Amino acid sequence: MNDGKPFRLGVLGSGKGSNFVAIAEAIAAGRVPAQIAIVLSDVAEAGILEHARQRSLPAQFIAPGQFRTKLDEEAERAYVTALQSAQVDLIVLAGFMRVLKGDFLRAFEGRIVNVHPSLLPSFPGLEAWKQALDQGVKVTGCTVHFVDAGVDSGAIIGQQTVPVLDDDTAATLHARIHAAEHALYPKCVAAIARGEILVRGRRVFQKPL
Repeated sequence: MNDGKPFRLGVLGSGKGSNFVAIAEAIAAGRVPAQIAIVLSDVAEAGILEHARQRSLPAQFIAPGQFRTKLDEEAERAYVTALQSAQVDLIVLAGFMRVLKGDFLRAFEGRIVNVHPSLLPSFPGLEAWKQALDQGVKVTGCTVHFVDAGVDSGAIIGQQTVPVLDDDTAATLHARIHAAEHALYPKCVAAIARGEILVRGRRVFQKPL
């Protein structure tokens, strides 16, 4: 893929960066045929930036601007410019707590992925593990999906189930979902990097070998 050039990832995160670490370790182990070209965060002290710097990867804080839940226009342009300058093939959202809007989505259409802590389309939005617990479901999990203009509504790439145990708290269930994310996300990124993913409408298929 990419005429023999390495498949380049741009990673965006706002927090500790555990999914970023899972992907970086999978790359180092040879399970994901890609390289991390840049790591960006809207939080200056985010753990994801420190994890990137420990691995000698380009890491940058870009201020999000005036809004609480999205990037303002100036910030959006700065993010797009940084990612385009890094020549990324895929944008990986790893706990990025800003909703991405029109110009950003258009600049990287079909090339942004996210992981969500539920079996979408069930329990979109915030604190999905608490939603699952409150609803009383017996099985939840995590979903890797393409990002579109909706909230957790893009085409589903992969899912992994997690049982809800009788003695679960929000914290214990969230921890097990996190562990499932760390297994699923690198596999999905690897499949995209290898060119194995085919999208038809809302359905995502694994290309036959």
